[in-house]
Amino acid sequence: MASSLPGRLGWSAPGAMENHSVCSSAAPAGDEAGLGETSVSAHRSHVPSSEVLEAIENVIQEVLESLSKKKAPVLTVTRRSDWRNIEFKDSVGLQMIPYCTTKQIRSDCPRSAPKFALMLKILSMIYKMVQSNTYATKRDIYYSDTQLFGSQSVVDNIINDISCMLKIPRRSLHILSTTKGFVAGNLSYTEEDGTKVNCTCGATAVTVPSNVQGIKNLNSHAKFILIVEKDATFQRLLDDDFCIKLSPCIMITGRGIPDLNTRLLVRKLWDTFRIPVFTLMDADPHGVEIMCIYKYGSVSMSFEAHHLTVPSVKWLGLLPSDLKRLNICKDVLIPLTKQDQNKLASIQKRPYIACQPMWKKELEIMAASKMKAEIQALTSLSSDYLSRVYLPNKLQFGGWL
Repeated sequence: MASSLPGRLGWSAPGAMENHSVCSSAAPAGDEAGLGETSVSAHRSHVPSSEVLEAIENVIQEVLESLSKKKAPVLTVTRRSDWRNIEFKDSVGLQMIPYCTTKQIRSDCPRSAPKFALMLKILSMIYKMVQSNTYATKRDIYYSDTQLFGSQSVVDNIINDISCMLKIPRRSLHILSTTKGFVAGNLSYTEEDGTKVNCTCGATAVTVPSNVQGIKNLNSHAKFILIVEKDATFQRLLDDDFCIKLSPCIMITGRGIPDLNTRLLVRKLWDTFRIPVFTLMDADPHGVEIMCIYKYGSVSMSFEAHHLTVPSVKWLGLLPSDLKRLNICKDVLIPLTKQDQNKLASIQKRPYIACQPMWKKELEIMAASKMKAEIQALTSLSSDYLSRVYLPNKLQFGGWL
């Protein structure tokens, strides 16, 4: 079976709106004050430090000019989570439109003034880091003054707003994401500091690098990439030596909703090797959501879609139709909760589902059955069914969507 796999896989792979403060002002469509240009092409994967410093200086210059005119300074940011600012393009995924509705973070409004101050504080920290060529994680920034920032989510949101406002990716702002993902399999690379990393498949995996942009000398003989939703499934496949038994491959997991570095690594691997990318998710709305993030991106990070999405991603399993096809015992199936049903209905309405008739059919099967299943449901057939039967058959006979 392993010998026939390379031939089968020989092809080359080509919400709700954000809550706004009453002090945030947005003009109606057509009003110049409420529209801002957000050129997707302007979001390069790397921006030189001199340009980053200049961009921050321009923001501060505008603040100072407002003060000199005795006007209250404002910061204008894009409404990142507003679907009206998003368009779907099959070759990219969800991307921000050139002219977006914006909101103003005002310094003279009690409700928005704290955010205005925090944005300036973080801009100052970024400026110092870029000047000194040092880096920090979002967590480092939060813990530098927990009382000031209040919560990690406040810091995360402001950093994304700043990145979108400046049209500069977070890596160029010298802000690194905390990594939780793992990678294993037929892959080696050199990190930015010269450390050589070998991800040979074994009992343990390698943590996804915190600076994906800085890795180089990537080398692999893998025939495909397998994205695994859950850490438990990922570890089970490692224990079963899946990476080497069937055909050389690269396995990666974001351990649930993927962090930025895991998404960046998947994209970098695809850009480098141009091999098929498959996903192995639970047959539930949450698993489908995670798969869509890898393939099409998320609304809140749509301004970086060109560096994060992999539109060639294929849905390998677990498919809702597999449950009946494999005669999975009903005792291991789980009823969809009301929250599951709402998420499923939301996914079915998204623009990219219309371009995926087979996906649409699978979602309809899930909705009609009102049942979901975890990948572990396959163990009801046999303890090693996933690695011994399910995945080999899927990969050999093209059982993906």
